[in-house]
Amino acid sequence: MSTETLNTKINGEDSTEQLHSPETSTDLTVEITPTEKRKREETETETETGQQQQQPNPLWKTSLCSYFRRNDNSCSHGDSCRYAHGESELRPRPDNTWDPTSERAKKIAKKDDDGDKSENKEEEKCNDVMMTEALDNEEECSSSGTGLSKCLVNLPMKWSSDNLRCFLKQHDVTFKSAKKKKGMVVGFVTFENPEQVKSALKELNGKLVGNKNLKVGDVIPRPFERKGNSAISSSPASQQGEKQTQTGDSLDSTKISDETEAEDPLSSDSVLKGRSVRDVVTPLANVPYADQLEQKKSSLMQTLKKLTRNARKACPNGVSLPEWILKSREIGGQPCKLEGIIDSPLIEGYRNKCEFSVGYSVLGKPTVGFLLGNFREGVTAVEEPVNCPNVSGIACKYAAIFQDFLQQSTLPIWNRLNNTGFWRQLTVREGRMPGKKVKVENSDASISEVMLIVQVCTLALDDAVVNDEFQSMAKAFAMGASSASPTLPLTVLVVQDHTGISNVAPADAPLRVLPFPKRESYSELQADNAVAEAKIHDFINGLRFCISPTAFFQVNTLAAEKLYSLAGDWASLGPDTLLFDVCCGTGTIGLTLANRVGMVVGIEMNASAVSDAQRNAEINGIKNCRFICGKAEDVMGSVLREYLTSPPKVDGIPDIQENTTSTEKTDSIVNASETDEGSGIGSATAPIGNTDSTDNTVEPEGKAGLERTNGTSLSESSAGCITESETQLGKSCSSDNLTTSVRHFKNVVAIVDPPRVGLHPTVIKLLRTNSRLRRLVYISCNPESLVANAIELCTPSPDEAERGNNKNNRGWRNMSSASLARHRTKSMPSSEPFQPVKAMAVDLFPHTSHCELVMLLER
Repeated sequence: MSTETLNTKINGEDSTEQLHSPETSTDLTVEITPTEKRKREETETETETGQQQQQPNPLWKTSLCSYFRRNDNSCSHGDSCRYAHGESELRPRPDNTWDPTSERAKKIAKKDDDGDKSENKEEEKCNDVMMTEALDNEEECSSSGTGLSKCLVNLPMKWSSDNLRCFLKQHDVTFKSAKKKKGMVVGFVTFENPEQVKSALKELNGKLVGNKNLKVGDVIPRPFERKGNSAISSSPASQQGEKQTQTGDSLDSTKISDETEAEDPLSSDSVLKGRSVRDVVTPLANVPYADQLEQKKSSLMQTLKKLTRNARKACPNGVSLPEWILKSREIGGQPCKLEGIIDSPLIEGYRNKCEFSVGYSVLGKPTVGFLLGNFREGVTAVEEPVNCPNVSGIACKYAAIFQDFLQQSTLPIWNRLNNTGFWRQLTVREGRMPGKKVKVENSDASISEVMLIVQVCTLALDDAVVNDEFQSMAKAFAMGASSASPTLPLTVLVVQDHTGISNVAPADAPLRVLPFPKRESYSELQADNAVAEAKIHDFINGLRFCISPTAFFQVNTLAAEKLYSLAGDWASLGPDTLLFDVCCGTGTIGLTLANRVGMVVGIEMNASAVSDAQRNAEINGIKNCRFICGKAEDVMGSVLREYLTSPPKVDGIPDIQENTTSTEKTDSIVNASETDEGSGIGSATAPIGNTDSTDNTVEPEGKAGLERTNGTSLSESSAGCITESETQLGKSCSSDNLTTSVRHFKNVVAIVDPPRVGLHPTVIKLLRTNSRLRRLVYISCNPESLVANAIELCTPSPDEAERGNNKNNRGWRNMSSASLARHRTKSMPSSEPFQPVKAMAVDLFPHTSHCELVMLLER
């Protein structure tokens, strides 16, 4: 037998038989020698290996066993496995590091990242301090120019000037003056000489205050100070007598400042330290739009995963997980599939409302534009909006006109640190032509109406001086609009007098419509009746909507049309559908979908907005809408009982007379309101309070379809107006008057469009516990609040609702919205939960990180 045959036999299946065969015993004696040699070598190798294992390898048990983790803490190698079976067996590596997948390594990495982020954030805060309004008098201003004024960053927000002075004295810091405002992390200290500055830097820089390290930075000087800023403290007579002189000085100082800015190294350094207004207002402007959409979609997918995780945690013990949670693993942990993101038809100049702050630039010039940062972090510098792609060209031009006017104004600009001054804010609102296709390359051509709203503070100023300034301002706007090429539309000019600290005016802030000169003659003002209507108009889905000075209207009109159409399609509307429009505002959503349903019932807390909703219904000839005035948490229960308690009429035609009676009642409210003019809502609407003037409640720009108006529209047209007789509106729309016979419908749907904070817990409980409501469309401008509300709506109820006493429990103050929602699910009454079906994003705010999210919930 050959050697090859023998080797094959030995390595084959019948090697044992062949070895013991008597016929091959002679050949085996010669041929088996190489194999036995190999066996001896393997035995020697195993012996050497055993001796080496007596001394552990440096990498022994320094990595976690992946097989052990994947197979329920079991490994076939047992104790002989070179990898660690759990954190307890894990050893550090020779370089004193840990396995990156271990919990110890993750904790160390998190601490390092947090430390780096905090240090970077503190450095950014220190470098971004642009408090252009920190210095008041000329002496302090000159001190800042010589480096004797410093700003302290990372001070406790609750500190005042007295606390700052005490802190400096405790550390033996000699100073001239110190001031600090509550609610800010920045304080300002002025020294008498460079030696004091050097000593203070050595003592204060890096000192731990609370849990933050103190940072000392430079104060940006204001070289554009003018004598005209003292007008607020001078007498009315002296103001009138010195008006021309002050104006002349202002012009001269402007020229001097312009000539010296290029040679001022401090000013140039300030510009380098400042941020771009384009990056602050539109941080995604330099990203291609397709990539913006993908980035927003990815962010929303991560946010939606929080709903699944928190709902799983909130599921009561002993209750099986809902089917949508079990299936979430198939779609990457999401509660439902995110269908995609709908792009905005217009991505450049899409905003129909822009609020420009009035302040000083980093160079100290009076500027109309956007703030470069957060006030509490010490940033009050304002820059022009010329490079912001979301602002229309018309809005930018009006901001420039107003900025040019402020260069010659004798009244001071509002100082956010001292809460003094006159000029505060400019708001530009635009209305577009109906039925005209907007061209991407020239979107301004479709703008047909413009409203200008100037916010001022007339406190301690003489009326004559203020009136003269208003007249000059009206002429400046009129001349600037007519001299522009092409001519700028100007429909109405309104002044809002607000004395509060923030630019967010309260409901009782008075409005005043200013006449402006006609283009034919700038020396003559328009007649009073020509400027009586303080409103403009815009169109959504072919419907005409009246917009008052403080009315909330979607800032991206074309994208809002897609949003409302999507909500209507998902709601499965029909002639037998009753649509509840919760947080309806002026009824934009309900009115656009009214032709697809049997009836719309809108609920809104603001009486003025309810009146506007009914007025817009009358303008567009819509008769199947009813708007109820009151907080949703107060009236929602009564409304649901009224419409959903009785069983629906399945056979036959419902009673039309019942629906007509309700419509006629609502129409009579509007008709009665047209008898008088100029008055506001009375005190009959107790939940609302006095709303006889502007309602300027803060809502996010993403609050789709929410429109609130003031109560001083002077229109005599069919749009109607708000009057004293509208106290009947509050009575008719209150929850006490919801007992009339109404029509019942087979299909009941709710569309909710709450503000950023989300729905009230009471509203969530009412929607959840009403079994006839089978479909809910949630429109959210804040996905975090949607997740929190959906946790309560979609988590199974416990067998027994908990009723605890939380009066002395303040732990909820530090809880996230999702954690609070999980806590509230424990007290949810027994009811069938909703299930997330699908979600879709709608990009209403290109070039920013914000986006609307629509989710369909069914049960």
